[in-house]
Amino acid sequence: MLSIIAGMVDVIGFLSLGLFTAHVTGNLVVIAAQLVRGGPPHLAQILAVPVFMIAVAAAWLIAKVSDRRGAALLRPLLLVQFLLLAGVLILSVAANPASNPHGLIAGVTAMIAVSAMACQFSLLRLAVSGAPSTAVMTGNLTNTVLALLDTLPRAQPPTEGSSERLSRTLNVLVGFFAGCVAGAAAVSVLGDWAWSLPVVLAAAAIAFH
Repeated sequence: MLSIIAGMVDVIGFLSLGLFTAHVTGNLVVIAAQLVRGGPPHLAQILAVPVFMIAVAAAWLIAKVSDRRGAALLRPLLLVQFLLLAGVLILSVAANPASNPHGLIAGVTAMIAVSAMACQFSLLRLAVSGAPSTAVMTGNLTNTVLALLDTLPRAQPPTEGSSERLSRTLNVLVGFFAGCVAGAAAVSVLGDWAWSLPVVLAAAAIAFH
């Protein structure tokens, strides 16, 4: 479910706010390209990197202050993610930031979405040991192919647990892509209300944990 949320948030942010809210690598690539080609970088893309770092630090601080670990930490961080995404939805519906992607409201909305994704990636590292990333699809695709090859007949895999790794990374890949498709469709059909989809899924994630 988290990979679906990540895919939705990334594509909705890209289509409506003009930056990758769940993909720091993409923002760094765009910033570098704009600097080399002489174009002014999008301020929100520049801010996304330090804001992401601050949000990760905040998630770590929540874990430290609450003195929770493992599964006990999952629910509080899922709640923070939900509240941040709900804030994005409220701002999107109330202020229509998509009408001016380079404006102040759009930038604030984008930074809240970036913070929500930073919280999600942090909870995977802090609360779910060994979980694959819900955004780094290049690494997940590599792991999927290697795990698939290791499960072939007569294969002598260099690592153990190939079937389990294949299942985990494949589920993340499929979920992220499905989230991207659903998010893009939601932007076309629902406009500013497209953010309601990841908000609903974030609420469901809390309910199931």
